[in-house]
Amino acid sequence: MAKRDYYEILGVSKNATDAELKKAYRQKAIQHHPDKNEGDKASEEKFKEAAEAYEILSDKDKRARYDQFGHAGVGSGASGFGGGGMNMDDIFSHFGDIFEGAFGGGGFGGFGGGGRSRGRRVNKGSNLRVKVKLTMEEIAKGAEKKIKVNKYVTCKPCKGTGAKDGSGYNTCSTCRGSGQVTRVTNTILGQMQTSSPCPTCGGEGQTITHKCVECHGNGIVNGEDVITINIPAGVAEGMQLSVSGKGNAGARSGVNGDLIILIEEIEHEHLKRDGQNLLYDHYISFPEVALGTSIDIPTLDGKARVKIEAGTQAGKVLRLKGKGLPDVNSYGRGDLLVNINVWTPKNLSKEEKAILEKLMSSPNFKPNPDSKDKGFFERMRENFH
Repeated sequence: MAKRDYYEILGVSKNATDAELKKAYRQKAIQHHPDKNEGDKASEEKFKEAAEAYEILSDKDKRARYDQFGHAGVGSGASGFGGGGMNMDDIFSHFGDIFEGAFGGGGFGGFGGGGRSRGRRVNKGSNLRVKVKLTMEEIAKGAEKKIKVNKYVTCKPCKGTGAKDGSGYNTCSTCRGSGQVTRVTNTILGQMQTSSPCPTCGGEGQTITHKCVECHGNGIVNGEDVITINIPAGVAEGMQLSVSGKGNAGARSGVNGDLIILIEEIEHEHLKRDGQNLLYDHYISFPEVALGTSIDIPTLDGKARVKIEAGTQAGKVLRLKGKGLPDVNSYGRGDLLVNINVWTPKNLSKEEKAILEKLMSSPNFKPNPDSKDKGFFERMRENFH
């Protein structure tokens, strides 16, 4: 089933402001919140769907990629919110402030009773960026790539908790588990109250009893991972794809960052890319265009035999429908445009010169363009607009 448009999910226009996006997401999230729809799987899926849409559209870079390339630009089908890569608790960790005051002023509940304390910080791992080179043939069909990356991974001895031998955590004595400390400052306008992450626990609301000797309490260590990436057909040079949850692991059971894939095109031996179309220059001799012939044109899936009619003029552009590249959002396929160039020999023998000099006086060899023949600029407009 095709993924729904993110703007449609939130019920906003494509030029919606950040404030409008947040308001729309809050309304959808409260409507389908698990505390209000206990046991309703359909509402749970809509809750996750709204979170996925807001996660993309509230991020400036991800929104730009989505607007340009659709779901493919942000890793359509990858392990994002809607794909099962993040659970309900992760959604609350990311967007908990959205629910402030929505349930009697007491913050928000957790899915199935597993809520997080208000204000507690959840660590998120940093994103990773890698470049993936693709041939034109791979771009035409889509490709599966396996890449090995060096990254922070979850510490196995402590299972990412940072605590030695399951010794666990203590509630932070400074913030009493809230993860925040509140300060009251006297100003000329009166008292002002500000909140900031607790300096003792770093905003996590708890401290480790005994730190893991392997990761020194961080819950993550240097490692490597082999990641399989499914790249959709039709991607382009400079395009970025996002795979959620495949970046660096978050410290102390935090949320993983994302893997950002930068696409690089390997130049084709014969074909040039122009959007979805492919361009090919073919040189042919004067006798061949005068008499007519058949030529082989390279394509991305072999060769195509093309007939050259007698009297074909230099600069003629032949269009091979559907032999170009697919659109990354499945909106059709481009064509292969073949530009016919007539090759003029540079060094003639005496016999060749004599033949050509005789032909020069023939009326048939005097330029006499037909009014139906299209000029260069007409052909350019026809083929590229």
